Amino acid sequence: MVAQLSIVTEWFPEQMEPGSIFVLQNAGEVGEQDDPYWAVLACPECGTLGLITRRQFRGLIPVICGSNVCPTQFVIEDERVVPKRPN
Repeated sequence: MVAQLSIVTEWFPEQMEPGSIFVLQNAGEVGEQDDPYWAVLACPECGTLGLITRRQFRGLIPVICGSNVCPTQFVIEDERVVPKRPN
């Protein structure tokens, strides 16, 4: 698993590698009002792309990979990936 996130400034989904994160241009405008979508993250383990919320981006709640085959769970702390074991 990648230990450090890499912020990308241009949206090229096919070039995102595990641990790449792209902050949405409309961050905070889509999704739940109290926890809107904030960025697209390539899972640090398998590279599957998924939306993350503002709370996940700030490390307040864990991120769970959306892939059917990857059980990765982690918390983001200052652009670092801290693994979290499944419950």
